[in-house]
Amino acid sequence: MTGNRRLTWLAILVVLGLWIYLAQDMAAEIGSASVKGLLRVFAWPAFGYLLLGNLIGFAVGMLPGLGGPVTMALMLGFAFQLKMDAVEAFSFLLGMMAVTATTGDITSVLFGIPGEGSTASTIVEGHPMAKKGEAGRALGASLMSSLMGALVGACAIAIAIPIVTPLVLSLGTPEFFMLTVAGVTFVGALSGGSVVKGLAAGGLGFMFSLVGLDLQTATERFTFGLIYLWGGGETGGAGIGLVPATVGLFAIPEIVDLATKGGSIAQAHVGRLGGVLEGVKDALRHWWLVIRCSAMGTYIGIIPGMGGPVSQWVAYAHAMQSAGKQDQVGTGVIEGVLGPGAANNSTLGGALIPTIAFGIPGNVTTAILLGAFLILGLRPGTSMLTKDLDVTLSLVWVLVVSNVITVSVCFLFLNQLARLTRIKGTLLIPPLLLFIYLGSYTHSNSIGDIVITLIFGALGWLMVMFDWSRPALLLGLVLGRLADNYLWITYSRYEFGFLARPGVLIILGIIIVSIAYPLISQRRRARAAEPRP
Repeated sequence: MTGNRRLTWLAILVVLGLWIYLAQDMAAEIGSASVKGLLRVFAWPAFGYLLLGNLIGFAVGMLPGLGGPVTMALMLGFAFQLKMDAVEAFSFLLGMMAVTATTGDITSVLFGIPGEGSTASTIVEGHPMAKKGEAGRALGASLMSSLMGALVGACAIAIAIPIVTPLVLSLGTPEFFMLTVAGVTFVGALSGGSVVKGLAAGGLGFMFSLVGLDLQTATERFTFGLIYLWGGGETGGAGIGLVPATVGLFAIPEIVDLATKGGSIAQAHVGRLGGVLEGVKDALRHWWLVIRCSAMGTYIGIIPGMGGPVSQWVAYAHAMQSAGKQDQVGTGVIEGVLGPGAANNSTLGGALIPTIAFGIPGNVTTAILLGAFLILGLRPGTSMLTKDLDVTLSLVWVLVVSNVITVSVCFLFLNQLARLTRIKGTLLIPPLLLFIYLGSYTHSNSIGDIVITLIFGALGWLMVMFDWSRPALLLGLVLGRLADNYLWITYSRYEFGFLARPGVLIILGIIIVSIAYPLISQRRRARAAEPRP
């Protein structure tokens, strides 16, 4: 055993010992809530919604141009209209999202076209393997590593609960107000491109969240005399509904992009697949690499603004470097398939940890899921870690069950699934538009929802054109009402004295660093790029 591996195992043992010490007081409660969560997932109709979500996730992952966040935005309105309870809604939405990355690897390997934006790195080694006649082996390795990565990500949520619960319970409304600001700041500052644009997009989302009736004084704000903008329902009085805004912001620009591309999704013909079992054996032979890359994906998922694409490329680089095959990039190296597959599926579990504990989404998917929390009356933090702990642990079971079902079905029907990718993109646009308008209208059965969808669709398209962060705007819209409420309670109790609280000062320092670091990095890169005299 090498020195690095000894240190790794020592670190694991230390963390495990710390977790056992912290979890001993919550062990009975976590065990009871875990069993209750599992039973609720397998109860009817929750399990039926999970299977339906898996089916939709299959199609989304297989057909490039859609994307998991877009589809979750579309389905959010239906979950609300069908009056699902929390576990049913999460079985449907999270069950759908949990499988898109797994099935997205299929088109990445077979055709060199990422079914999901986060599966692009699988192309580098997976598609060359397909060209060499090893498509089955690449798919077997990708699917098995995806399953292992999903299990690691799900376990990370359960392991994190005893650690974050005492921390969350020690926070008050001043700290939660700062955390809402920090959430938008993190995503805005880490959105790539211009930091100023990211922060401005988050501020724009905050501004939109103020439309409607003030919850404390019932004063109209920016309603322009329109009763529709008085709001209510899932946004707690906000006039701009989360569902139509999310659908417009993410779905409309993707539909426009899909329409302009045209043509067939599949650009190559693939015959029957073989060697799938050999790929499964590869994943088991390189289990330590898969675990390491899964841990990387979980860690990166916890960091707001990073997400699946970043974790995949980091895991790919680590896999190639640890295998000593940096000089064989793009030649069909099996380690280069295993690493990204594991990291991508574990990222979602990591991103759920800050979302559940602090209301800070790790990526755009969990930002939309945070909106679902609010729609269903759940509050991230204390409530989800104590009173609604069984609902929180049901998320873990949804991730596990969804990925087991998905990988099993993929192994059984790989040849048939490959044919779906030959559907023309233009044939998808009419049903997608129907889903967009139905998903928006069912929010409150008002034509105003359609108008909001179109307005935010145009705004989303402009943001794509000018490289502005849509996740930052969405997060500002979601967290704005929470920030408004926390600020009112905080000021009424502490006035400006809350700024002297240690927790507030620590979070404020983190916010300043999160803004300053990207700005300094951008300035350094700009100076390095300047031609020297």
